[in-house]
Amino acid sequence: MLLLQTNNVSRRFGADTLFQNVNFQIQDRGRVALVGRNGAGKTTLLKIIAGINPPDDGDVSSRKDCSIGYLAQDQGLISSQTIWQEMDSVFAKLHEQEKQIHDLEQQISTIDPSDPNYADTLSTYDAIQNSFSQSGGYTFEAKIKSVLHGFHFDEDRYDTVINTLSGGQKTQVALARLLLQEPDLLILDEPTNHLDMQVLSWLEDYLRSYDGALLLVSHDRYFLDRIATEVYDLENHTLTHYTGNYSSFTDQKADRLKTEWRQYEKQQTEINKLEDFVNRNIVRASTTKRAQARRKQLEKMDRLDRPEVDDSSIHFTFKQDQPSGNIVLTVSDASIGYEDRVLADPVNFEVRKHQRIAIIGPNGVGKSTLLKSILSKIKLLTGNAKLGANVSVGYYDQEQQLLHPQKTVLQEVWDDYPTVDEKDIRSLLGSFLFTGDDVFKPVNALSGGEKARLQLTKLSFDHDNFLILDEPTNHLDIDSREVLEQAINEFDGTVLFVSHDRYFINQVATDILALAADGTKHYVGNYDDYLDELAKQQVNNPTIEVPEAPSTEKKQAQQSFQQNKEQQKQLRKLERNVEQFENQMSKLEKQQTSIEAKMADPEIASDIGQLTDLQKELDETKQQLDDIEEQWAEAAEELEDFNENH
Repeated sequence: MLLLQTNNVSRRFGADTLFQNVNFQIQDRGRVALVGRNGAGKTTLLKIIAGINPPDDGDVSSRKDCSIGYLAQDQGLISSQTIWQEMDSVFAKLHEQEKQIHDLEQQISTIDPSDPNYADTLSTYDAIQNSFSQSGGYTFEAKIKSVLHGFHFDEDRYDTVINTLSGGQKTQVALARLLLQEPDLLILDEPTNHLDMQVLSWLEDYLRSYDGALLLVSHDRYFLDRIATEVYDLENHTLTHYTGNYSSFTDQKADRLKTEWRQYEKQQTEINKLEDFVNRNIVRASTTKRAQARRKQLEKMDRLDRPEVDDSSIHFTFKQDQPSGNIVLTVSDASIGYEDRVLADPVNFEVRKHQRIAIIGPNGVGKSTLLKSILSKIKLLTGNAKLGANVSVGYYDQEQQLLHPQKTVLQEVWDDYPTVDEKDIRSLLGSFLFTGDDVFKPVNALSGGEKARLQLTKLSFDHDNFLILDEPTNHLDIDSREVLEQAINEFDGTVLFVSHDRYFINQVATDILALAADGTKHYVGNYDDYLDELAKQQVNNPTIEVPEAPSTEKKQAQQSFQQNKEQQKQLRKLERNVEQFENQMSKLEKQQTSIEAKMADPEIASDIGQLTDLQKELDETKQQLDDIEEQWAEAAEELEDFNENH
């Protein structure tokens, strides 16, 4: 059953159109992903669907009494209540019913069964108690505990005041509260931000079994693969629908673009051929009829638009000015944290040249603190971290504190390299999509994604041989993440990075460093290899938790987006018919030209008998050509109709 739909929705900013004629449908229990590049308008569209902002054109309609819950990017909950009080407030109606039940129980205990009001009171009591039970009155506390446990808020945290939490924790609390509300349509904009891998795995399982419908925006490719069953792609100001998960969508989109290009190029070839024939033959009396027929065919033709793809993506490489020694970093017996608390101890590991090591672990264990301790931005509580010979470090800060808010984009890079020509600086910025007046934007006016690109710009310019990256994929869209993956894989230096993006880790990591409160464990390989090793260990130690391995299989494009074998057979038959008629026409046209040339020969022109025979042959050829042209026109029209309908 249809839950919500948009009808020709458009949004403009001044003279610029963000998107137009957007038609979008969400069914009951739908699992819908909205994808597109940063700046395509995904968040704007979500707010229109959620009823927060109106569209410029079109409308949004939903089923009567459809409840919608919306969580914006990094939308932390602001509340002076404790975590438990805030979660419990979701069930205020149940508490009210519970009070009514207790009041009625008190009344029933004091009313004489012979009293006329006794039966009515008992009936009311039964009705409210039944509603209370049906609405989860006896299970809601267990539900609260389950959700809070999923977000790693255990019982010792229930009395924590929300306003004392970190920004990421406030966002998790907001998401937990929204899940408990159980709206008919749950709209989540980047819900995986600030979630470690264990919480993310739990959330995926929770959402897969959610009773309502889901509309998701996320740059986490594994998350989309596990949750989404249909994808809407917002590109070039319009929306295209695909059935299947994210991997299926990428396959289908690639196939669709190939098909569109083939059809477009084939039609262009046909158009050029027809136009050329018309131009050459329209003024000749002997061929004007055929030229008119083909011009008519051109006029009736529904011309295909040139396929458009938004291929504006960052492009860059990481280079090193000089190689480092074989031992890049050694961390020995280190204790990381702050004066009031130790986060992890002991931390021991070594980084060797050309390794790409991913640091993973739960939120709060000190992954970013470890990186800052290596860089001496935070002191190690004990132990030491020593860089190797000829090591130069480039650092990517997820908090984006390395950027100067008041500088422009151009100044941010040029001030670090004042001797470099402005043209070269702007060329580099252009490769990170800072073009034209974008370079004069102040840093404090940039979006999170733009700041991320600016940090990568500076990092690629430094030519360091050891990159330390703290959540480098945050704020990047999927296309930019793929470019970053390629740049790291082609880098001849060494990389140590923190990331929660399992797909990203799988693509680039050569080693995994699992950080926990009791120290570190090293695993060779990428994230899938790490999961395999945990699974082996779990055989001997069942207490080890193994996150579910993300599926990397790409489903084939759905049948509705492919021609089945019968359709393909019919298409080939129609194309062969048209081609056969065109070959016959070409042959007859050459034959006609040859006969006319012979008749123009002075020797033959004076031979009445031979000329009569040639004239008879010419008339027969013209008649055959007229018949074939009619058949060709019918076949060409049939082929065009078939392509339009399939």
